[in-house]
Amino acid sequence: MSETARKAAGAAAPSGDANRWKALVFIALAQLMVVLDATIVNIALPSAQTDLGISDGNRQWVVTAYALAFGGLLLFGGRVADLWGRKRAFVTGLAGFAAASALGGAATTGAMMFGARALQGVFGALLAPAALSLLAVMFTDAKERAKAFGIYGAIAGGGGAVGLILGGFLTEYLDWRWTFFVNVPFAVVAAAGAYFVIREPEGGRNRSPLDVPGVILSTLGLVALVYGFTRAESDGWGDGLTVSMFVASAVLLSAFALVESRVKAPLLPLRVVTDRNRGGIYLSLGLAIIGMFGLFLFLTYYLQVVKGYSPVKTGFAFLPMVAGMITGSTQIGARLMTRVPARLLMGPGFFVAGLGMLLLTQLEIDSSYATVLLPAMVLLGLGMGTAFMPAMSLATQGVQPRDAGVASAMVNTSQQVGGAIGTALLNTIAASATTSYIRDHIAGATAKPQQQLVQLQGMVHGYSTAIWFAVGILGLASLIAFTFVNAGRPGAAVVASGEGAEDEVPVPVVAH
Repeated sequence: MSETARKAAGAAAPSGDANRWKALVFIALAQLMVVLDATIVNIALPSAQTDLGISDGNRQWVVTAYALAFGGLLLFGGRVADLWGRKRAFVTGLAGFAAASALGGAATTGAMMFGARALQGVFGALLAPAALSLLAVMFTDAKERAKAFGIYGAIAGGGGAVGLILGGFLTEYLDWRWTFFVNVPFAVVAAAGAYFVIREPEGGRNRSPLDVPGVILSTLGLVALVYGFTRAESDGWGDGLTVSMFVASAVLLSAFALVESRVKAPLLPLRVVTDRNRGGIYLSLGLAIIGMFGLFLFLTYYLQVVKGYSPVKTGFAFLPMVAGMITGSTQIGARLMTRVPARLLMGPGFFVAGLGMLLLTQLEIDSSYATVLLPAMVLLGLGMGTAFMPAMSLATQGVQPRDAGVASAMVNTSQQVGGAIGTALLNTIAASATTSYIRDHIAGATAKPQQQLVQLQGMVHGYSTAIWFAVGILGLASLIAFTFVNAGRPGAAVVASGEGAEDEVPVPVVAH
């Protein structure tokens, strides 16, 4: 690192950096808790539904209430973190998340459960951007930043699969309520650790007044978008309310963009998203998540319904993907990030994940785990881990500290919205392919066992049809990463290679 850059780094983060690695432990723990929560509840859902007497029509609200609050409020959460200070937002988010989780675990009615899930989403939207932006402002040295984001990226990618394993154990051997209660010790440890260890760099707050019209328009626009996709999954794309949600979302988000270009202190400064690198990252990351979410969903059903795996065995079946993600993130991404342009990690990473997905298009009822699922999961994990890590680091790199919370919130928003779109889009494709397959083949099946076989074949046919779409989506994510990322502004990202590469990394400095 050059002397000038070293001085600048010292100026940007004068205090607390001695504790930055300890801080990473608590930030990673909080991130793990939020990511776990996206999948852990899915495993517990059937038991919770029976206990609380939730109807099939309302069951989706256990997932939807969380997704709507989380996705809708992320930009606001990121701005609050910039305004209050990330440490305060982080600890408050953790405390609220723990309280909401305890309420969910103690739920006695469906309404109480939906309320708890919405509250989890609200505090998650405060916590997630604060966690990522704390990393962005605490780790300013290129090599250290690569390591820190490698660990964070591995947790962000692999946490969902860990949630499936933990959810399976808790539901099978204890009770579904423990899938909520388990968050409380996580949150208490992370909040206490963060409170004593994190020292936020001085001067990174954005004290400009809150953009209230921006908050209202972005929240309503994102909620309408997420709800539109959720509704499309249950009621179809032609449903009146589904269409009106998409129209409302387009109008609200267009109005939001217009307001942001006019107001003095915007909620989302357009400079954050119009930067070619960051725009490319948000778009390619959102697309990759769309592809990934379908995989989690279909493989969970495939393993449990078609293969007859228990919840615990299903969770363990995902372990090779977690191992691939950790390897891709910490061994490939973190080691190469300061040596090669990010697009040469993200583009090939999404491409390798696409190859893994391509293997899964060959799924049959009697497909072998060892020859089809295992190599596919390893490729998916390696590809995603390698791509996620530079994406998360680059999305917050070079932004002024006062914008770090909002830039982090955009990473989370592209993931949340991508997840909602992926679940609805791929589920709908799979369902219609399954229906048409069964309609075409059921006539020839006279005996009951034959009919059951056709049902299962139809289900697997639906999954493989949807997975073909996921392959195309990952291919598009790879193309966008190659085309946009690291190709616009020189010096905006790690563009050097070999010796002295870290000198090229801009150190965030406060703009007065």
